[in-house]
Amino acid sequence: MNNSALKNTTIGDLVNQNNIRAYVLYYLGIKFYEYSEHTLEQVCEEKSLRLEQVVRELESPSENFQEDELPLISYPIDLIIEFLKHAHFLYVKYKLPYIARLVESFKANHKDYDAVERDLKTVFPLFLEDFIHHIYEEEDTLFRYIKTLERAQKVISNPSKLYYMIERSSLQKFAMEHEAHDDEMEGIRRITKDYHLVPSAPLHVKVIFSELIEFEKSLKTHARIENEILFPKAMALENTVKQAFFEKVKFN
Repeated sequence: MNNSALKNTTIGDLVNQNNIRAYVLYYLGIKFYEYSEHTLEQVCEEKSLRLEQVVRELESPSENFQEDELPLISYPIDLIIEFLKHAHFLYVKYKLPYIARLVESFKANHKDYDAVERDLKTVFPLFLEDFIHHIYEEEDTLFRYIKTLERAQKVISNPSKLYYMIERSSLQKFAMEHEAHDDEMEGIRRITKDYHLVPSAPLHVKVIFSELIEFEKSLKTHARIENEILFPKAMALENTVKQAFFEKVKFN
């Protein structure tokens, strides 16, 4: 679609053509459900936004907002942790507040989705609270433990403290607990009947379901990185530190 066509297209039609555009517009200060009948040019004028800049953002939304695919298997463990922490930041700062706002403003006005609206407005805030608690706990326990192991690999400065930490923590236990959290969106899938859309589904429903689907995909990628890359590397590190510790104790 050329620039002229974009600027004369309604916000509703733009989002209907590509649901990711709703996310782009939201962070430019345009809530699609409040301006669905306005053309892009009209909204830009009202919001004092540069039309050319907004058009550029809308022309390639996936380039601006999709996660990069990186060869993490070859990365050192500290960079993998930083990558995961950055993903946590993006979830908490951008993606989850956006989805929460979509749910909060959700007005189904459709018999097939009235129950979905009611249930999502009840369940999603609870999911959000639990999810944020989980990722902060992960950073404060698992990530901190792995970073401590990294430091101990270089120099064991306090053997008694290290012994207590290893006895108290276990990467195998972390991995088992993590596996229990791997399907955190099961309840939301059940509410939305696996994000089922009828032909007459309202635009707001399409956008919410699209965002939930993409978020779930991102969580699965995140979990796979932790299960298949982080944990194996961290367990190997833990074994190395344990061996070094017992060697040090043996000669003391």
